[in-house]
Amino acid sequence: MPIRPWSETAPILIDVAMGRRPADLLIRNGRWVNVHSGEILAGHDVAISSGRFAAIAPDLSYVIGPQTQVIDALGRYMLPGLCDAHMHVESGMVTVTEFCRAVIPHGTTSMFVDPHEIANVLGVRGVRLMHDEAAAMPVSVYVQAPSCVPSAPGLETPGAEISPEDVAEMLTWPGIIGLGEMMNFPGVAAGDGKMLAEIAATQHAGKTVGGHYASPDLGRPFLGYLAGGPADDHEGTRLEDAVARVRQGMRAMLRLGSAWFDIAPQVKAITELGLDSRNFLICTDDSHSGTLVNEGHVDRALRHAIACGLKPITAIQMATLNTAAHFGLERELGSIAPGRRADVILSSDLVTLPIELVIGQGRVLAENGAMTAELPEYAYPQSAKGTVRLGKSLAAEDFVIAAPAGKNAVTARVIGVIENQAGTKALERSLPVRDGAVEPDPAQDVCQIALVERHRGTGAVVNALVSGFGYNRPCAVASTVAHDSHQMIVVGTNRADMALAANRLGEVGGGAIVVSEGKVLALVELPIAGLMSDERAEIVAKKADALVEAMRACGCTLNNAFMQHSLLALVVIPELRISDKGLIDVTRFAPTSLFVD
Repeated sequence: MPIRPWSETAPILIDVAMGRRPADLLIRNGRWVNVHSGEILAGHDVAISSGRFAAIAPDLSYVIGPQTQVIDALGRYMLPGLCDAHMHVESGMVTVTEFCRAVIPHGTTSMFVDPHEIANVLGVRGVRLMHDEAAAMPVSVYVQAPSCVPSAPGLETPGAEISPEDVAEMLTWPGIIGLGEMMNFPGVAAGDGKMLAEIAATQHAGKTVGGHYASPDLGRPFLGYLAGGPADDHEGTRLEDAVARVRQGMRAMLRLGSAWFDIAPQVKAITELGLDSRNFLICTDDSHSGTLVNEGHVDRALRHAIACGLKPITAIQMATLNTAAHFGLERELGSIAPGRRADVILSSDLVTLPIELVIGQGRVLAENGAMTAELPEYAYPQSAKGTVRLGKSLAAEDFVIAAPAGKNAVTARVIGVIENQAGTKALERSLPVRDGAVEPDPAQDVCQIALVERHRGTGAVVNALVSGFGYNRPCAVASTVAHDSHQMIVVGTNRADMALAANRLGEVGGGAIVVSEGKVLALVELPIAGLMSDERAEIVAKKADALVEAMRACGCTLNNAFMQHSLLALVVIPELRISDKGLIDVTRFAPTSLFVD
């Protein structure tokens, strides 16, 4: 059941605090991590009733009744439950339920999710499915209305589109907290009417506008984007990015995902320049299921931030109170204080942050890394499946890059992958031509990339070149997770393997696959919109780990290379991307030719 509003439970909380009524749960003898005052206060009790904090004091023994559950903290730290300020559930390849199953044991009790991945496939109905699933969770999962579907109009073709009218409708749903990341930053700076209408609707509703400014240019385009109203940004990668955003009134979201390591350079704005930490938040953005299950979620990002020089209490504030305040929920989430949702972590150390007990909305949910509470079942309808439509069986010939007539070598534009960053480089490489076809060159770490249209069954294939994966044997890696249009991306050194990989994903309804010399080395089936599995999180994590290992076996040495693979069609982050419209120069937001004149 949804947690009751504070206004309804206030009489109960007052009676508990006054000793007129027993508490539902009492945590005794803990060290109170007070994110409001920045203190750690030893020897405190915490009384909980109706899923909310009723009182915090050195001795609350008077609230113990016959049915009160008593937990002895044994002097451990009592932290507020952790908040992820910006993330995409679909990047974990699992449903909202299974994402929660993976992250609750790591102490995450509040999430602010942007379901624009499923929106690009199923539109508003896909958002509604995730919204309704989120509402049934025993933790707080807030949903943002996707803003940019497509992310760059005219440069890609998604499976669905979302209009300003759709956004206005979604903002009336009970679980919608604001507008998802406004990725079309050139459109905002240019005064695009559609983008400004979505922002205006969000502001009129009194909700938060999410930002996404993925350009290093902090001059006039940045100023124009800021004037449009986005309130936060998670796309900073440099110290100057964090500084510029906070000075201009934005909240800087420092990101640590599976493959995005953006905290270290930006946290220096606090540790070295002394900027006010209240305007900095922690987010994960995109986390692989293997990362979630094996390494952690927001707790992983906190450990990293502390290792980068942040004081533990400051890092915890950034992942709790700061996030709640940003979304207008300071009286609801983000601290251990009267009236707030009773989200608590017990931990024996504030630096290494072992997550030893997790309480969400007054219930013990996990202990020592394992769920102890049951999550409700949620089944996606058949209409959310069967979304991969290739139109034909693909052959090796569909992946041939024809060279200009008479050429025995070409100079080609090549997408350059940057390890641990979402951006790419625009490279140029000289490549051989054989029998009229441009050949990949393992010696230069250049292989082929293809975008296969999968929403409308046109059979269209766009071919280009990519560098940075290190593949050194005949192989292909294919995925229907391809931010943001979620067409199919195939990267390979062997055209027959590329065709096999694409066709196999068509057969299973979507997913990710590694093929080498005609053999499937790893496969993660993702039948829900071609983005999410209907299996348990731990099973998906094992399959995802096998996928990464298969990529390594083919020569790839990148950290979490699948995340890099999945962003190669993201035409809103510079410099060079692929879409169904061709090769896209994201510095100019325009198609460009594969060959250099």
